[in-house]
Amino acid sequence: MIQLLLVIIYLAFISLGLPDAMLGAAWPDMYMEFNVPLSYAGLLSAIISVGTIISSLQSDRLTLKFGTGKVTAISVTMTAVALFGFSISDSFFFLCLWAIPYGLGGGSIDAALNNYVALHYKSYHMSWLHCMWGIGAATGPYIMGYVLTAGKGWNNGYKIIFILQIILATVLFLSLPLWKKQKTNTAAGSDIKRQPMALREVLKIRGAKEVLICFFCYCAIEQTTGLWASSYLNLHNGISAETAAGFASMFYLGITVGRAISGFITMRLSDLAMIRLGQGIILMGILILFIPGGMDISLVGLMMIGFGCAPIYPCIIHSTPAHFGEDKSQAVIGVQMAFAYVGNLGMPPLFGIIANRIGVSFLPLYLCVILILMVVMHEALNKVTEENYENISDRI
Repeated sequence: MIQLLLVIIYLAFISLGLPDAMLGAAWPDMYMEFNVPLSYAGLLSAIISVGTIISSLQSDRLTLKFGTGKVTAISVTMTAVALFGFSISDSFFFLCLWAIPYGLGGGSIDAALNNYVALHYKSYHMSWLHCMWGIGAATGPYIMGYVLTAGKGWNNGYKIIFILQIILATVLFLSLPLWKKQKTNTAAGSDIKRQPMALREVLKIRGAKEVLICFFCYCAIEQTTGLWASSYLNLHNGISAETAAGFASMFYLGITVGRAISGFITMRLSDLAMIRLGQGIILMGILILFIPGGMDISLVGLMMIGFGCAPIYPCIIHSTPAHFGEDKSQAVIGVQMAFAYVGNLGMPPLFGIIANRIGVSFLPLYLCVILILMVVMHEALNKVTEENYENISDRI
């Protein structure tokens, strides 16, 4: 039964990724239909991100009250309803309204599932689960592209994802007894009765500020690279916009394939070693971008950055219970998710300002500065929380 629950969690992670890139794939058709500027996609994305930040910060309270299973099922249902709302919207205003439950549904499920897996499963499952997210994130735009190519309209793309989400939500509600059974078989630490922790309480925990900044930096690197890779290849290397867009997708391919591979490597290495390995590979990728050359060199650099990013996100999350204790992990992971979306919101646009004033060729240096801060914060985290675990290689 436990293995069946794991399969359901894998499906839930695919579901998490499905809607994430839908807006970008559909927006070229959507903005013309709604007669709004191209830049309004940023407004919708911001609304979704703010909703995700809010729900992430509430995940500890919600999970304590309802349990991981119910939070996951309700969140998927909320996201499905928002996707249906997108599919029937006839104005940009209604898209903005539906973006609110869209975002609120994402944060709690992300934090709740990540904490549940960190508490109950090995590190390789965390890597493979986030690989499943990558598969979902790649499948969503593919479905939208297929629908648009067939001349069915972007609305039907959202309806298809809505149907898939509703099917998954039904499976999740039917699986609620499995979550309860798994809870009764876990260590006492995950069942400790406590009050939900407020943000200010989380920030007072030794090492919390360090891990939050570390997580912020990681997401800043991932999102900035993902958003600006095409422009960098186009403007810095002189590659055509169409070719650059295709090559930039190699960055995400590097993350997805890297997470599949890192799942096997985590059977040999600890989360701490995996994070350091990932940071080293990112540095190699950034240094390659500094090398003068043509398209091939930049492409290798971007793929290296993707491979380096692969283990960091899942391993930071999986190591959270070991750093802070099982009783605090849900609260810390919830705030980590919030900081992730703050990084997503703030750092790519900041580079846009820099690129506009200085030039897009500044990208490698920008990423390098963020990486250095992430490394410093991660090492500081290990130093201040080492007393929480005497044998880190056995625990994470």
